[in-house]
Amino acid sequence: MRVSATAKYLRGSTRKARLVVQAIRGRPVEEAAALLRFMPQAAAVDVAKVLKSATANAENNLNLSADDLVVLDARADEGPTMKRWQPRAQGRAFPIHKPMTHITVTVGDGED
Repeated sequence: MRVSATAKYLRGSTRKARLVVQAIRGRPVEEAAALLRFMPQAAAVDVAKVLKSATANAENNLNLSADDLVVLDARADEGPTMKRWQPRAQGRAFPIHKPMTHITVTVGDGED
């Protein structure tokens, strides 16, 4: 059985979030949560929330045990980019791009 959770429109770079999600892919849920707890990256907090949500979905909706769950897939996809302008000297404008990320974590019992 596969159960997933998604967080959309999170502020932060997709490239930085991908470093975090690739570290937990294929690991048991408890080990992945412990790993995320001690990662220095800011994206680890958001990924941990999505992992917790996916685990809760598996427990409540499909009556799966949290001890047997494995992170089958973890993805960080690119969302829209907010575009802003910063005024600069002599009437110039400097572009500022504020990227967003969609994080999806899929957990399962590993018997697929």
